[in-house]
Amino acid sequence: MTNYSLIMNNLTEPKNSDTREKPYHCDICGKSFSQRSNLNKHRRIHTGVKPYQCDICGKSFTQSGHLTCHKTTHTGVKPYQCDICGRSFSTTSILTKHKCVHRGEKPYQCDICGKSFFQSQHLTRHKRTHTGEKPYHCDICGKLFSCSGSLKRHKRVHTGEKPYHCDICGKSFSGSGDVTKHKRTHTGEKSYHCDICGESFARNNGLTNHKRIHTGEKPYQCDICGKSFSRKGILNAHKRIHTGEKPYECDICGKLYSSPDPLKRHKGTHIGEKPFYCNICGKSFAQSSDLTKHKRVHTGEKPYYCNICGKSFASNSRLTSHKRIHTGKKPYQCDICSKSFSKTDTLVRHQRLHTGEKPYQCDICGKSLAQSGDLTKHKRTHTGEKPYHCDICGKSFSGSSDFTIHKRTHTGEKPYHCNICSKSFSDCSSFSKHKRIHTGEKPSHCNICGKSFSVSGDVTKHKRTHTGEKPYHCNICSKSFSDCSSFSKHKRIHTREKPSHCNIYGKSFFRNSDLISHKRIHTKEKPYQCDVCGKSFSHNSTLNNHKLIHTGGEPYHCKICGKSFYAKGLLRTHVSIHTQL
Repeated sequence: MTNYSLIMNNLTEPKNSDTREKPYHCDICGKSFSQRSNLNKHRRIHTGVKPYQCDICGKSFTQSGHLTCHKTTHTGVKPYQCDICGRSFSTTSILTKHKCVHRGEKPYQCDICGKSFFQSQHLTRHKRTHTGEKPYHCDICGKLFSCSGSLKRHKRVHTGEKPYHCDICGKSFSGSGDVTKHKRTHTGEKSYHCDICGESFARNNGLTNHKRIHTGEKPYQCDICGKSFSRKGILNAHKRIHTGEKPYECDICGKLYSSPDPLKRHKGTHIGEKPFYCNICGKSFAQSSDLTKHKRVHTGEKPYYCNICGKSFASNSRLTSHKRIHTGKKPYQCDICSKSFSKTDTLVRHQRLHTGEKPYQCDICGKSLAQSGDLTKHKRTHTGEKPYHCDICGKSFSGSSDFTIHKRTHTGEKPYHCNICSKSFSDCSSFSKHKRIHTGEKPSHCNICGKSFSVSGDVTKHKRTHTGEKPYHCNICSKSFSDCSSFSKHKRIHTREKPSHCNIYGKSFFRNSDLISHKRIHTKEKPYQCDVCGKSFSHNSTLNNHKLIHTGGEPYHCKICGKSFYAKGLLRTHVSIHTQL
């Protein structure tokens, strides 16, 4: 007799009048049913028996109703229409559930927290957040899930199955919800609105997650370290720090990841196909949408406008990011150090500080970089390409971000404002560095000597003092440098270029930092204050020299007589005494 037959013969029959309402019990999980046929269907979850097979794709199901629903994904037939909003559905049961949304009806209430639901199965699933019950088990990797739908979606990670297709662009997805979300990128539909700030969302759970920014609610708590999170997905990703689990594998190189998004980005490094070409410059792209955005570099088109300051942008994503300058919103949180960011790509770049991942490799010199944009810019050091030209001064740049920052030297625009000292900055990185003056934060550490730095670029430069690496070479005098800024300053010795101009006095400088220091002569600004005596200085180096008066330090030594001084200028004056003799 098969296991399935044994299970079916072992069904518990009604024992007394008290159990007649749901007299049929599953002897594996204890769940009760009012009809034997429903118990039979339920048992298939445990046995894995799927007797109903699709004659189009061969997929099997535990219930005939599920097969009927599935077949509509092939036929596209949705005969049941909502008479309120006109939306169509493949089954009457889905239509009935949908209508509850219009009525606002939530008849099923949780007796633990009081939350209400449209459907009984939603309440059942919700209760498992309180009990921790996960009755659904993946037979491939052993992972447990609280609902069958989550298990079904998870299994597609292993099988690679993507049964849901977008009828507009043909893209495939593993979940029906994913294709629904994707279609909104075509329609632009955002039907869920925040009643606090007015922001709109394509999905209800997007609105729910967003509202937690306003309320500060973090309902998902790690049972290992007690840390709380606003979203369940962030909690799950965080828990993998404790477990070390990396269930997402690249099927090309075998590299493992703890969450699907880094895997998706990583796979992009393998895919070399770029079928969409720009007919102006010949550059190619993997997606048509990327080509459309790129063409705006040539046309100058900026169709997206900020309704707060009127600034326009070439892409909607840049407008969304820009608006966060006004709102101060930082919805993307690092699950390792809890730092928040206004953009997802900034979070991704930040997380590579923790992981050390550098997935983008230069095919010319072999150097690895953490970002695709950095690789593109790096390659231009080999080719000498500078595709971004300033139409005011004619200067050219290898990177679009450098070009954007440069243009602000002409316009005077400084969109980043410090809410502590009211100082403004033209670029985000300078603003971030400045804020660390107030906070004292030094998040980047040297793994050789343990020294800490406020800027990640500084730890990279510092490490070269240990390794002796000098990757920047002057092709005029062959001198080498450990950092790009020193190299750029050095090149101006040969070119005599002084690109930084004082708009008050007209004086020109090799370096922008020298111009900033010079301007303090006019403004009388002294931003560097001694924390011992309160005296202020216009330069950080002058403050450091001054502090030696308090500490008694004299780091500058005369090589002729051995006398020590706390300031370099005093040593220089002293040495002249010897040279005059």
